[in-house]
Amino acid sequence: MDVEARQFAIGNPPSAALLRERLASGALDAITLVETYIAQIEAREPEVGAWAWFDPEFVRTQARNLDAYRRAGRPLGRLHGLPVGLKDVIDTARIPTGNGCALDAGRVPLADAFIVEQLKKEGAIIMGKTVTTELAFMHPGKTANPHDLAHTPGGSSQGSAAAVAAAMVPLAIGTQTGGSIIRPASFCGITGYKPTFGAIPRRGLLTQSPTLDTVGVFASDPAGAALLAEVLFGYDAEDPATCPEPAPALFDAAQSKPPLPPLFGFLRPPGWDDADPQLRDAFDELVKALGDQAFELPLPALFDTAAEHRKLINFVEMSYHYYPYWRDGKDQLGKETREAIEQGNATLARDYLSARDTPKLLNAALDVMLARCDAILCPAATGPAPRGLETTGDPIFNGLWTLCGTPCLSLPLLTSQEGLPMGVQLVGARHNDAKLMRTAQWLFNWADGASP
Repeated sequence: MDVEARQFAIGNPPSAALLRERLASGALDAITLVETYIAQIEAREPEVGAWAWFDPEFVRTQARNLDAYRRAGRPLGRLHGLPVGLKDVIDTARIPTGNGCALDAGRVPLADAFIVEQLKKEGAIIMGKTVTTELAFMHPGKTANPHDLAHTPGGSSQGSAAAVAAAMVPLAIGTQTGGSIIRPASFCGITGYKPTFGAIPRRGLLTQSPTLDTVGVFASDPAGAALLAEVLFGYDAEDPATCPEPAPALFDAAQSKPPLPPLFGFLRPPGWDDADPQLRDAFDELVKALGDQAFELPLPALFDTAAEHRKLINFVEMSYHYYPYWRDGKDQLGKETREAIEQGNATLARDYLSARDTPKLLNAALDVMLARCDAILCPAATGPAPRGLETTGDPIFNGLWTLCGTPCLSLPLLTSQEGLPMGVQLVGARHNDAKLMRTAQWLFNWADGASP
């Protein structure tokens, strides 16, 4: 195997942007690159368990076709030759999509999801389907944390996060309804990006909670996340959350320099006092190191009940959209999924409708707060990944931003005393994802010691 190609994928993988540049120039062939990742999957998959479906010959065929396409001198897509992992709640034509659920075992969709159509148009390689928790909720799948196999990788996009962290693939896609992008990114030590609600169409994805479900991405750095997410933004008439408007230039924004050093509003979210003490200490040190570029941003009391409102909305909409699973095989569902559906069944309509009004109030307050800074700075999780695979961790620091529909990223900037990653979360204003991406890349470079 080509030594240079191995260095691209193993140990300290470069950003997807660098891989794309070399693929487009012909300095690196797609088949050489995917052979490197296939070898890494063969080496680490038995212990990590990130993949629900993987066929190396399917991957090789795509790569050879793309190499022939480039040699013919034809125009290349924005993701030409880049392998992408897909969470196993995303429909792929003639490829199994089991939703992490025994009741959907053997399910093979006839059509691609909107985002899969976009990936193919832009020359991406579908690497395979990554493990999800059951029906993208809290009942864990088989995946372990690549940093320490005795610890959870988070959920529900656990396979996607673990696959990127273990250098099995440079890019992956997940979904977030509570904290399913940001938390696993934090636990696995990579970049996770959840865009503004409605930015990426959800046609062809498992529907859990239409009010909350959001597509997001994983990469080694913000620029890689921007490269992937930008091609997924769009409008689809079948998803009422989307709007017919131009997609932001996320990748250009990530590579641009802010006109002034960013200003961060440090926020201690509800649940801060219960977080791991070393996480709290690490954030105090981070804020101190940022100096005049960070200030304490108090959170109004009306946010204290946001987590309860998000959960109520989630469970009611689960009870509706997952009713067929409940009706046909509730005994085959995990305890976490059954209990959530039962709570949704028991919720009064007036309480659900009241909770649906909550984001309007919260976003009015957030607009004022975000006018004072370039991004909110807060933890991505309550600490390092918990020990044990029977839990996916606490989403308390994520659900607020999902409820409000604000864009957010987790950056791998902190490490626990045990050597486990702890993510730093940045939150931006709705529909201003490009600015958030630029700010995130600045902080990523600053923490890495590079010149912002």
